[in-house]
Amino acid sequence: MRRLMVLLVVTALLINGKTINAQSTQDSKKKIGVVVTILPLADFVENIGKDKVDVSVVIPPGGNPHTYEPTPSQLKQVSQAQMYVKVGSGVEFELAWMDKLASLNKNMLICDSSEGIRLIEMTERHHKKNKEHHNEDGYHHGKDPHIWLSPVNAKVIVANIKNALIEIDPGNKEFYTHNAQEFILRLDNLNKEFGDNLSALKNRTFIVFHPAWGYFASDYGLKQIPIEVEGKEPTVKELIKLIKKAKKCNIRVVFASPQFSKKSAEVIAKEINGKVVFMDPLAKNYIENLHKVVDAFTQSLK
Repeated sequence: MRRLMVLLVVTALLINGKTINAQSTQDSKKKIGVVVTILPLADFVENIGKDKVDVSVVIPPGGNPHTYEPTPSQLKQVSQAQMYVKVGSGVEFELAWMDKLASLNKNMLICDSSEGIRLIEMTERHHKKNKEHHNEDGYHHGKDPHIWLSPVNAKVIVANIKNALIEIDPGNKEFYTHNAQEFILRLDNLNKEFGDNLSALKNRTFIVFHPAWGYFASDYGLKQIPIEVEGKEPTVKELIKLIKKAKKCNIRVVFASPQFSKKSAEVIAKEINGKVVFMDPLAKNYIENLHKVVDAFTQSLK
């Protein structure tokens, strides 16, 4: 029923597209309407555009980018927007919906925030052991979409958003450029601070339910071991292997995300006499959130 409703709204919006786009052009003189897929991108846009942008987020707090479906009101926001900032790295929501969203608004500029970023392989536990697709530990490899969790990548994302805003509003080029430079400076400082803090850690391996922290781990010489198996809870046999691995690596903390179940994380934590700590990969206040993440690592991986 929900999918039918969404399709009906899409059809209605396409029919009325010309009228909506004309209204959007008039409104652009006030603020640039920007829609983004995830909350961290909203933070980037607002830091660069400040009072010249009006930002809407498709996937709300607590929403899962792997399964989320947009509401009719969100489709309307897309149809009226002047710019859409997509992650662009293979997030499942965008793979399923981006073409449909773009078709709602032919005049909308689509900014690919991943442009210029090299995607890395994502380590993910897998049921089967196929030598062609798995390494010695039985892990499956694919491209990791969580590019925004690296402060180094974030600088590229900020530059891409700045360029898109200038394309829409060239008269305020200096304004967007100045704001982007300020934010990039903050990211540089963040990266240095994190490098200094995390370099002192003796234990550099961590267990996490959803493998969202690959780019972050790569930046700072850490290694993540995911619990999730192809998007599903692990079997009892797989849990036993993870518990043995955790004990071998002297791991006392299991990290979880608010968007996913913490059941398996709690089972492992109990068996290793440890605890579950939450790290949110989709929190809006980017810099503040990563400070919390680094604090969690420094307290947990001593």
